[in-house]
Amino acid sequence: PAGSVSKLNTWRDGFRILSTIGYLVREERPLIFFSFFFFLLAAISLLIGWPVVSEFLETGQVPRLPTAVLAMGLMLLAFLSLTCGLILDTVTRGRWELKRMSYLAFPGPLEFDLDRSAPRRRHDDP
Repeated sequence: PAGSVSKLNTWRDGFRILSTIGYLVREERPLIFFSFFFFLLAAISLLIGWPVVSEFLETGQVPRLPTAVLAMGLMLLAFLSLTCGLILDTVTRGRWELKRMSYLAFPGPLEFDLDRSAPRRRHDDP
């Protein structure tokens, strides 16, 4: 209505929504979540490390050792992120499978009698 003040805060509520989406993706699709960080860190590492490698191939020396160490560290973090994503994806799939198996342990509403081809209700006596 006219003259009223909204209780929503755009930045705070937007950050809350994005963090909830990130949490849900991390919990339900960990490989996608951690692959994003893998590609981000690997791209930064390649951008930082490419000039060092090209200079090494031309001169045989590494004059910017801290940059080379930073590029190597970022690439290690990238592969560590990918490994965590693979492990957590396997755990998540196992959890889904366990939930599915426990769900399938309960009998359905219809049971099939071996003597008759038509299904009968569970509560009906033969």
